[in-house]
Amino acid sequence: MARHPHMDQEMDQEQIALSEMLDRILNKGAVIMGEATISVAGVDLIYLSLRVLVSSIDTALRGAETYPEESP
Repeated sequence: MARHPHMDQEMDQEQIALSEMLDRILNKGAVIMGEATISVAGVDLIYLSLRVLVSSIDTALRGAETYPEESP
């Protein structure tokens, strides 16, 4: 079955966009944050807070050098 050239071009553009996005995230890093609260009858029972850092190891190490840990 032959594929339409226009469809191939769209798929190539999507792959390029995905690879560019992944490259940018690995080079600069990204933080994904989320929160959820589980309540029953207006009483908060469980609170979840999530922070995820997505980056390359090199980017994370450069960030650690920029913001050194404070000594007690």
